[in-house]
Amino acid sequence: MEQESIVPLSCNKDCGAGCALAAHIKDGKVVKITDSPYKPHYMRGCLKGYRSAETLYHKDRLTTPLIRDGERGTGQFRKASWEEALSLISEKMISLRDRGRQDEILKLGGSGSCRGALHNTAYLTSRFLSLYGGFTDTLGDYSSQASEYVKTPVFGTNNVGIDAATLLLSQRIILWGFNPSDTRFDSEVEAVLSECSRKGTEIIVIDPRMTRTVKNFKARWIPILPGTDSAFMLAILWVLIERDLIDRTSLQKFSSGFDLFESYITGESDGIAKSPSWAEKICGIGKEEIIDFALGYSSIQPTALLPGFSLQRAIGGENADRLGAVLQLATGNAGLRGGSIGAAKWNRQPKPLCGRMKVPANPLKTGVPVNSWADAVLEGKAGGYPSDISLLYNVGGNFIGQSSGTDKTIKAFRKADFSVTHDYFLTDTARYCDVVLPVTTFMERDDIVGTQNNYLFYSAKAAEPVGQSKNDYEIFCELARRMGFESEFSEGKSEEQWLEEFLDHSEIDDREKFKTEGIYIGKDRERTALADFFSNPEKHPLNTESGRIEIASHALENAGGTLLPEHILIETNDRYPLRMITPHEKYRIHSQFDNIPSLKKLCDDKMWINSLDARERGIEDGDTVEVASPDGRIRTVVRVTDGICRGSLSLNQGVWALTANDGANANYLTSTVSTTPSMGTRTHSIIVDVKKVF
Repeated sequence: MEQESIVPLSCNKDCGAGCALAAHIKDGKVVKITDSPYKPHYMRGCLKGYRSAETLYHKDRLTTPLIRDGERGTGQFRKASWEEALSLISEKMISLRDRGRQDEILKLGGSGSCRGALHNTAYLTSRFLSLYGGFTDTLGDYSSQASEYVKTPVFGTNNVGIDAATLLLSQRIILWGFNPSDTRFDSEVEAVLSECSRKGTEIIVIDPRMTRTVKNFKARWIPILPGTDSAFMLAILWVLIERDLIDRTSLQKFSSGFDLFESYITGESDGIAKSPSWAEKICGIGKEEIIDFALGYSSIQPTALLPGFSLQRAIGGENADRLGAVLQLATGNAGLRGGSIGAAKWNRQPKPLCGRMKVPANPLKTGVPVNSWADAVLEGKAGGYPSDISLLYNVGGNFIGQSSGTDKTIKAFRKADFSVTHDYFLTDTARYCDVVLPVTTFMERDDIVGTQNNYLFYSAKAAEPVGQSKNDYEIFCELARRMGFESEFSEGKSEEQWLEEFLDHSEIDDREKFKTEGIYIGKDRERTALADFFSNPEKHPLNTESGRIEIASHALENAGGTLLPEHILIETNDRYPLRMITPHEKYRIHSQFDNIPSLKKLCDDKMWINSLDARERGIEDGDTVEVASPDGRIRTVVRVTDGICRGSLSLNQGVWALTANDGANANYLTSTVSTTPSMGTRTHSIIVDVKKVF
């Protein structure tokens, strides 16, 4: 029997964090995963990472290529050799290329492996399809499209974040729609917030739900109706203006357009004062509480405002993201150590220098918004889309169930002439594909892994590939060889040679130490947003029209948005009187881990409903209910609770759509109609009704 050995590991998952882990290996098997002994003080892994070996050795792991042998969606496949499966795929793709119809291929690369320098589902798929001759791309992302869209016109850069350690300097921390106890997003922020809470820093959570974050950090909870955040923000600004508490020096020095915006807030421009009395009817927060919050906000510095992605996953999400920055400027907290810029991606800062897989430009320059991909497949050129899609190529994504409009995504996969997926499991999406290729997990390969923080990780191969599974890189090399461009795709390099080249282009001096310990720590871990600009805006202007933060943005107006960050809301009605949100589950990453029994039993897949809303409808805890939206309907089990704002429902997303048992897939209720102009998803702008099933 071998002695236990330990190798460094990092998940390469889409939780937004990134952790230094260690795989414990005995007799050739991963027996345990723990935090790395070399991790920084505040860095913490999570249960999903610690239990990743259950994915590696799962009884349902795909171990051989599969070719569909029945109707799509039935799960009927036959085992195939790699030769047969790859030959079938290459024949289909060569046929399209020979006829000049590469635009009929839609790339559906997901986030199954999203932080690797080499084994990255987005980079590899785009590289392969670009060198093949082009494709129709999916533009943007489901996570943060609205926020990403406004960053450049408003700030001139996407790097508007802080390092979590600076929160130790904060006097107050506002977590607006941000639930780090469940969603992670940063591998250090939970431990930092815990320390802040212990030392008495005031923490406020603004959220429709009383989340674990409220309880874990002993925070003040302000419940708010989903999608109404901008109304609350505008009312705060109204109070600050009325009480002469606005930091006009900060606004004049660091931003442009506030004079115009002030006339909108006060109602001078449109006749509607954005007062607490106006806002309370919209967001469900009493006017006295709005006033109290605004006065407190203006009185304590430094205050850090950390918004989650939830604010911008709504109709008008672009403006909610813009408003966070106005609040921080108006209270003098932008640019302070212990403050923040107030925009989503609050921890986005430059990462340590390291090479990564190069992605050539798509020669066709053709794409569709990711939130509209199913519409593009179903409607094609006749519906105004650039291509008539016939082939879906999906790598590391579970688009059936994870995309908005589950019914519509199923129809899109049914319509396609041919579809391919790379995955570990026969997911809902894989069940609708013609060829399914078994791929390795992050534990079965070497990679360099990035993170949201100022670190790099080396993730070493801890186990041999299960069955006949292959790395995505190896699969694409084989396909490229069959199609005549293998030398261009691989550049003659093995996976090991690519990693060495990436390290050649890194700031890492001691690469052997990096490979042994598994972590490189960047030089500065207490960075603040736009530090040079705030120190001297004349010497270090932003790359915007005014050189300052654009409160009034002509660029956004010209793109179809609003000049000012106005309040935009989808209204409820008599048929659909409730608002619904679809948060992330603590023990899943999107739909990943939903089939891991030890984690699944910890998930809360019941739909939350406020006790007063339940009583009005004769609904009791544990009842089965039907939930209907303009886009679909589901049945699920309810949790009656006072831990959610009245008028709101909450159902965690990520349940597998076709095999759900006690839970239900929330995306049957969501819409592919996007927020504009970003064309981002709006999964927190769902209007619904609910009734008991008798």
